[in-house]
Amino acid sequence: MSDATRHDALIDALGAELTPVRRLLPPWRRALGWLLVVSAIAAVLFMRYGCSTMLHRWGALPDLGVGAGGGIITAITAALAAFVLAVPGRSLKWAWLPVPSALVWIGASGLGCLRLHLPGTPVVDVHAANDCLIFITSYSVPLSALMIWLIRRACPLRPVVTAVLIGLASAAASASLLEICHSFDATASDLFLHALAIAIVIGANAAMGGRLLSRA
Repeated sequence: MSDATRHDALIDALGAELTPVRRLLPPWRRALGWLLVVSAIAAVLFMRYGCSTMLHRWGALPDLGVGAGGGIITAITAALAAFVLAVPGRSLKWAWLPVPSALVWIGASGLGCLRLHLPGTPVVDVHAANDCLIFITSYSVPLSALMIWLIRRACPLRPVVTAVLIGLASAAASASLLEICHSFDATASDLFLHALAIAIVIGANAAMGGRLLSRA
């Protein structure tokens, strides 16, 4: 048997053992699926708490509305960037996509602590601020796990960067969900614990999500 014939036989044998691989959906469609889950959670919270309190806060304190809008856009853009970067060959520039909205989110939230307190709007106490931290971290865990599960099959070549974006998207989505049942004015302690919760989520994803996403 010639070498060419043996090579062809080897290729045929290896090819016969291959199993079909289901093609991944485009990144934007997988990101949309994750965002639909977030929307479903938001719908449940709206049925439980309504939207009047949230809209009243945003109307009376416009900076809170701007910050909330920045958080929602950050969740959307960070999720899209994570799914795109999970595909090999995509530019690292996608990681910068959520930065502008994140700056608006952080800036508007920070400015809310500098203005005078609006009479009639309750100020968060230590217990309520701790509840905010627990809310953001608790909701971020399943949202992060879902995105890691959706992304891992794509075999991202930058697992840590992708995991950081997963954490940012999950934390921003959880903070946005908190707006539905958060009836307090912004204070320095409230902002600090929100920032702490977001840092915990991003850090945990970078440490654990990076390992889960890596195929090494």
